[in-house]
Amino acid sequence: MNNKVVLIGVGNVGASYAYALLNQKTLVKELVLIDINKDKALGEVMDLNHSLSFAPSKIKIRVGDYQDVQDANIVCITAGFNQKVGETRLELVTKNKNIVEDIIKNVMKYNFQGVFLIATNPLDIMTKVVYDTAKVPKNRVIGSGTSLDTSRLRYLIGNHLEINPQNVHAYVIGEHGDSEFVPWSNATIGLKPIKEYLNEQELEKIYLEVKNSAYEIIEKKGFTNFGIGICLVRITNAILGNENTIITVSCYNEEHKIFISQPAIIYQKGIKDTIKLKLSKEEHSLFLKSVETIKRVGK
Repeated sequence: MNNKVVLIGVGNVGASYAYALLNQKTLVKELVLIDINKDKALGEVMDLNHSLSFAPSKIKIRVGDYQDVQDANIVCITAGFNQKVGETRLELVTKNKNIVEDIIKNVMKYNFQGVFLIATNPLDIMTKVVYDTAKVPKNRVIGSGTSLDTSRLRYLIGNHLEINPQNVHAYVIGEHGDSEFVPWSNATIGLKPIKEYLNEQELEKIYLEVKNSAYEIIEKKGFTNFGIGICLVRITNAILGNENTIITVSCYNEEHKIFISQPAIIYQKGIKDTIKLKLSKEEHSLFLKSVETIKRVGK
């Protein structure tokens, strides 16, 4: 293993992930781009390489093929159809399942031993498709999950209260989609419960803004890419740096036998453990609603 990442799919999200890797201090030493459109992949590689002289990290960036996964630490999958205006993430199931299955079959021909990182929507269902197709230990399969939703949440709270978002300790969990929710009973700022800062109406307004953010961005610019690109970099660094960092990602839930977002400890082999939150009765019901949504659509 040599801190090598293979990125499959260099559309808006994939290209943003690659660019974010280049712009941040990262442990990635080699980045290999694979796309069905080889000219697109080559163009992105050329463009990225031309900015290396000003980048904080030295990364070898090139076009490759599936055999490059043999010695890779991470295979990141962003390939698939994008969510269109007015379309829910769950409506992408049929479109993207065959694409992801085909990718994984090609990857596993070369005995990939690293961690899968998935950003294709509908995220939780596609993450399980990867797990079912690859037949690797569940700790080695991670979906970007609600890491972006959690980042949005912390930004909005921090902006509202004029507090650094990094000091906001709150999560979005459940489906990366319309049934996601915020367990406010576990949210704190400076060890104080968040409800000492915000009332119920303010909390609900922030939650709805988080949930509807993707729809609003897609309506205005056609796709989302920068936020998820940064989140994928954060997860990548947690893996390569063996950080034991807690991030809300889509990972295997033993009780419900699905992939769903929850706080998880991420280290060099993927998921080390999950953090089981103590939920209120209402929050537990919301989590079960998310579970049923994923199960129903994922059949």
